[in-house]
Amino acid sequence: MRHILPLFLLTTPAHAWEFTPTPICTLTHTEASAAVTVTYDHTTSLYAIKVTTPQNWPTAPAFSIRFDGPRAGIISTQRHQTDGPTLTVTDSGFGNVLDGLEFNISATAFTATNAATVSLDGAAGPVQQFRACTAAPLT
Repeated sequence: MRHILPLFLLTTPAHAWEFTPTPICTLTHTEASAAVTVTYDHTTSLYAIKVTTPQNWPTAPAFSIRFDGPRAGIISTQRHQTDGPTLTVTDSGFGNVLDGLEFNISATAFTATNAATVSLDGAAGPVQQFRACTAAPLT
């Protein structure tokens, strides 16, 4: 039995928040409900968040993210794009998104007819690494 447990742990998908600095600053997280990718590209000075769900995102007039936890809040935009199961928002500033990811317990991305909630457990460290990457000068 003790030999089966390590094998089980190796085959169970990880649901951790991860940071990668190359080729662009990238923060990722995947759960059954959604995959979230946040990027910052120094060459364009643009941030992007992509939320990919098992179902398609329908066309909607607005997109919002609700953060639940110590620094709860909702941010919304009408400047989003949908491409099947992926909804994308780009902007030149993402401080409110990064604060929401770093300081809360869960995030719910939603439109009028679709929603996906992800855990923010373990997000704080990778978000801090992401912030440092966005502030680093190009080399």
